[in-house]
Amino acid sequence: MAGTRLNKFLAERGVCSRRKADALIESRKVRVNGQVAPLGLLVSEEDEIEVEGRLVTRQRPKKVYFAFHKPVGIMTSVDPRAKDTVRSYLKLDEHVFPVGRLDVASSGLLILTNDGDLAERITHPRFDHEKEYVVTVDRPIRQDDLRTMGDGMMILGSTTKPAALKKIGENRFAMILTEGRNRQIRRMCEALGYEVKALRRTRVMNVKLGELKSGAIRPLTTNELRELKQKITLR
Repeated sequence: MAGTRLNKFLAERGVCSRRKADALIESRKVRVNGQVAPLGLLVSEEDEIEVEGRLVTRQRPKKVYFAFHKPVGIMTSVDPRAKDTVRSYLKLDEHVFPVGRLDVASSGLLILTNDGDLAERITHPRFDHEKEYVVTVDRPIRQDDLRTMGDGMMILGSTTKPAALKKIGENRFAMILTEGRNRQIRRMCEALGYEVKALRRTRVMNVKLGELKSGAIRPLTTNELRELKQKITLR
């Protein structure tokens, strides 16, 4: 009987998304039956699989989905050895991981799940799913600079995708992105001479931060989850 590709197996067991699994495998952090695993390896429930020294359950866990208001200072890393991470902060029983990343100096909405396939569909660049932010900078924001960011800017060696921006205060604006490069908003602002004083993510696709307090977590509602799954299966 044919096995399951290792990255898919890890995603189904709630370890991480398939792309993150590939990165872990390439970093030689995954072992199968005591041996460092290569990319593309086929495995079964009979195999003993370890990720960063932790044994992976052979049974598929019940899938769970949460919205979390990440405070400033908490990392999205799920490294069990690191401090001040989402995992250590929440002390959840479920083996969940953040969908995408939100840098340590930023706050706002993180979706947490153990559904690796859903995480892959939300975060992969080819799907262009929306994420919305509220940004506060150190001085009044110019409309011309908002247009520059909206049209696309050169950062990290390539031009960013078009984005929707709206001024909501003298030095505050809302921004909707369909990509998620490393520290993208901060890099764009810095290139235009602004310092970001606060950055908060308020929406991921149809899931909104709303009135969820900093540090609080809640399950996604039935309607939120249904709409989210409809959106990711339409493409």
